Amino acid sequence: MAKTNALGRGLGALLDNSGADGILHSGAKSELGAGSISGVFISDIEVNPFQPRTRFDQEKLDELAASITQLGIIQPLTLRQVRPGKYQIISGERRFRASQLAGLTEVPAYIRVANDQTMLEMALVENIQRDNLDAIEVAISYQRLIDECQLTQEALGERVGKKRSTITNYLRLLKLPPQIQKAIMDRVLTMGHARAIINIEDENEQLQLFKEIVKGGLSVRAAEQAYKAAKASGKTIKKDLPIEYQRIQDNVKRQLDAEVGLKVNAKGKGSISISFDNEKELKRVLTILDLWP
Repeated sequence: MAKTNALGRGLGALLDNSGADGILHSGAKSELGAGSISGVFISDIEVNPFQPRTRFDQEKLDELAASITQLGIIQPLTLRQVRPGKYQIISGERRFRASQLAGLTEVPAYIRVANDQTMLEMALVENIQRDNLDAIEVAISYQRLIDECQLTQEALGERVGKKRSTITNYLRLLKLPPQIQKAIMDRVLTMGHARAIINIEDENEQLQLFKEIVKGGLSVRAAEQAYKAAKASGKTIKKDLPIEYQRIQDNVKRQLDAEVGLKVNAKGKGSISISFDNEKELKRVLTILDLWP
């Protein structure tokens, strides 16, 4: 059973029930505006049988469960109604599993019906244009447009009038630890602070810099200097690729329209990785590479 969930400012800024069709709530006879968030009982949710990811790191799930116990779920699940009172996960299975471990009986979720893609896209794009959204809310909206409306980052940039690099910078915020995301939502940290933190690869070191920024009330400039000091001290920082490899990485990114990681050591040995968010995205990439069976 889904019920309207009263939220504070934070993610509640995404709620704009303007009367657009597209979100169907169990037990309700009418549809609410696309982009609404509902509380859904965990017992009414089932996993997506087409989920390409079948293995979940138990240690990471335990860590996420502990975070959820302390901070709650920052990014709601996305569900679709499969029958009255029953829902299937579109995105957020890891958060769903961690919520079960945390002992939650209810989770916040976006609920979609079969034919609401256009209205959902319109509502999200409209919300993104509002000037009172924090950076995490914008990032979540961007990610939803990519996941649920099957938009590439380039197409998304055209929809919202932003450069692809800007879209990428926002999406990177969703990889930060929940404590840091919450601080951004609470406007304790700015986008500038977040850019300094996200360049650090090790999560513990990200949290350490975050605590230094908050405790010392560091400006963005001071946070950047702290990041440079950490880099100079030899901490685990994302290393810049040599220019020739940067060009290779950028070229592959453009060709595949996907996030590509390239690592190369001093002897020229390395690895390349291609990220995808769902089975459709994987098929698209493999088709470009002429590897789809």
